[in-house]
Amino acid sequence: MIQVSFKITKPSTAKTATSNYCSLPGELDLEPIPPNGENRMSCASRVWHCSTITQNRLFFPRSLSKITSLKRALLISPALLGALVIIFGDRATFAQASDPGTGSAIDLLSPNVVSRMVSPENPTGEKGKGAMATPDPSDPDLSFSKAAAELGRGWKVRPFIKVPAHSTVTIMDVSGPGTIKHIWMASSQDFHGVGRASILRFYWDNEPTPSVEVPLSDFFAIGHETFAPVNSAMVVDNPMASMNCYWPMPFRKHTRITFTNDGDKELPLLTYQIDYQLGPVPESAGYFHAQWRHALVDRSNPVFTILDGVRGEGKYVGTFLSWMQLAKGWAGEGEVKFFIDGDTSFPTLAGTGTEDYFGADWGFPATYSTLYLGNVLEHKSKEYDVGMEWSLYRWHVLDPIVFHKDLKVVIQDLGWWPNGTYRPLDDDFASTAYWYQQEPHAPFPQLPSVEARATR
Repeated sequence: MIQVSFKITKPSTAKTATSNYCSLPGELDLEPIPPNGENRMSCASRVWHCSTITQNRLFFPRSLSKITSLKRALLISPALLGALVIIFGDRATFAQASDPGTGSAIDLLSPNVVSRMVSPENPTGEKGKGAMATPDPSDPDLSFSKAAAELGRGWKVRPFIKVPAHSTVTIMDVSGPGTIKHIWMASSQDFHGVGRASILRFYWDNEPTPSVEVPLSDFFAIGHETFAPVNSAMVVDNPMASMNCYWPMPFRKHTRITFTNDGDKELPLLTYQIDYQLGPVPESAGYFHAQWRHALVDRSNPVFTILDGVRGEGKYVGTFLSWMQLAKGWAGEGEVKFFIDGDTSFPTLAGTGTEDYFGADWGFPATYSTLYLGNVLEHKSKEYDVGMEWSLYRWHVLDPIVFHKDLKVVIQDLGWWPNGTYRPLDDDFASTAYWYQQEPHAPFPQLPSVEARATR
């Protein structure tokens, strides 16, 4: 059972039904509750009973909802509600979020929205332009030409690309308006030496500096270039090295995504599918941003900055922390702090400890990967020792951090001395911060060199 608060507009009656924290079953299709209330569910205001009626089904992006094949019903996830708030504001209706082109959440048709995807098989995403490559064994860009030689054109001739050393390729270059719904990528099965040498950059509406600039592995919540499965609402990583992202990314005029190989060796395989919809973007929708930082903390001031220099209005929606202990003993007493709208010496939001922020308590006794919280790297030893690595995520989907002027996010690096006093530490931290804001954004700090990006 989950608790939700929502508004739904039914196009045939143009009336709005509101449910305030009604308890809904897991598998749902929408049908109005009879006026006399003869239904197993009841709420203070009119609600929608959900039964298996295929003609009256809500459609939402994956991770915000799922359709079960067995009962053909919609499974509403809590991620749905948070994503509406993040992208479209606190007053958003289901109709705006699920289908901004029609203004209706329940219509099966979306006349103002079209589905598109860019991939190595359709680099431009144009209609009717997929899988058009002709097998040519002499063309190094068509690596599967030999395999497809007998079947010919249209039979998996270009499923991936190669990225030479010290080069940048554009993997998406599309005019809007539209919204990226899902990104799937895969490269080497071993991320060591590859994950942080590969950089993703996203540009919205022809901006001169990227709104996203993050190493490949860290963008998908893979820390220390060490793969671990992630099964969350916004990021999913599956064996062997499949990476998925479900952060909605609206753009109004244009979007461009580049992939840079800063390594000394060619990346022999990069494959990707970027699913997006072309159609109207609500005026209130913010632009997606992600920034990566890496530093060794100094014991004289044991504070690592996750994000700083953000100016304007927006919502902070996620933290991924890749953290290595450089001292023996528990090191998770540091608090996560949010300095909002002019805060200086003291923050408005101050947590109670590192593991608390990531949804655990009394240390990290076990791994877990949930919708919004995760500790995913397994350890052979249960002792907190030198060299122990942590990959931790916290998605603020249901609890975005709202700011109107500026934002700074930090985490303290703190353990214990044997005498019971706090011990300042100097651990190795890398973070990816995720947020939405109005443009323009402030320039990001310069990325460290490839060597300096590695965990030390």
